Amino acid sequence: MVKSVGLSLPNRGVLFGATDVEGLYRSAQQAEASGYFDSVWVGDGLIAKPRLEAITLLSGLAARTNRVGLGVCCMATFPLRNPVLFACQWASLDVISSGRTILAVCLGAPTGRGGGDFRAELQAMQVEPKERVARLEEGIEALRILWKGRGSYEGKYWSFPEIDLEPKPVQDPCPIWIASNPDPTKLSAERYAIAIRRVARLADGWMSTVVTPKDFGIRWSEIQSAAEDEGRDPNEMTSSVHLMINIDDDEDAARADAKRFLDTYYATDVQPGLMDAWGAYGSAATVLERIGEYLDAGLDVPILRFASFDQDGQIARGLEQLLPKLTGR
Repeated sequence: MVKSVGLSLPNRGVLFGATDVEGLYRSAQQAEASGYFDSVWVGDGLIAKPRLEAITLLSGLAARTNRVGLGVCCMATFPLRNPVLFACQWASLDVISSGRTILAVCLGAPTGRGGGDFRAELQAMQVEPKERVARLEEGIEALRILWKGRGSYEGKYWSFPEIDLEPKPVQDPCPIWIASNPDPTKLSAERYAIAIRRVARLADGWMSTVVTPKDFGIRWSEIQSAAEDEGRDPNEMTSSVHLMINIDDDEDAARADAKRFLDTYYATDVQPGLMDAWGAYGSAATVLERIGEYLDAGLDVPILRFASFDQDGQIARGLEQLLPKLTGR
């Protein structure tokens, strides 16, 4: 049985009519009131795939909820953000929410890959594509120092003198996950191993997406093994997958509705194979079976995005047909 379930809110959808601000607040409040969801999540982007800014939106959600965790999946602009300012912003959010934040950072999409003009985004922020990995790693290391107490940091891209930044997060430690999807068929063996070890070395949890249950299980097992090699307890790490779902007894209708939404949301043309690795579309039983495959592979937290322009209708179906059986509550 699933340990925890998250609801992913389509904050980019405000820009093209899939939802509005009140709709996002309503969905979060409905998720919390249902008792089925343990966290709500928003996405992050800047120029390439613009949306309501993540920390700003999460602050609004913090004021309208009391129990659910508040996460970002994933903080794609993290390598672009100054860690001193970001540490203060995220710590403030953790204080405002009484310790409910979950930060999942990622590299963002590389130039020329996927929809959206990532080259313009990187140029606007004066960041070279090849710098993203080091900036992400240094950023995580800097946050740990800033949130622990007085300290200094000297990196290639980020540095600061000895300071004691306030406020500190309520949570100690304040969780930092890494969102990634290393693919051994697209990376060299060396780069793949580095990506796996990065999560094992730096993160409190791992988030992935567009990954089959089998591949998820393999990569999660490798991360856990690498964590042991790093002297860490893998049982203290959390795994999650960001899944797209659409519930409709007519599977063709569910897939068509989901594709229309995903094509618009991610500014791309989602092909059938990619859709299948990204989630499940059809009856509640079909979606439940697919999520179950991830759970059998070691998944802790499925984070569900209702891929539809009918957010209210899909959430209602989920709460009635899917979540009771998924959670056993």
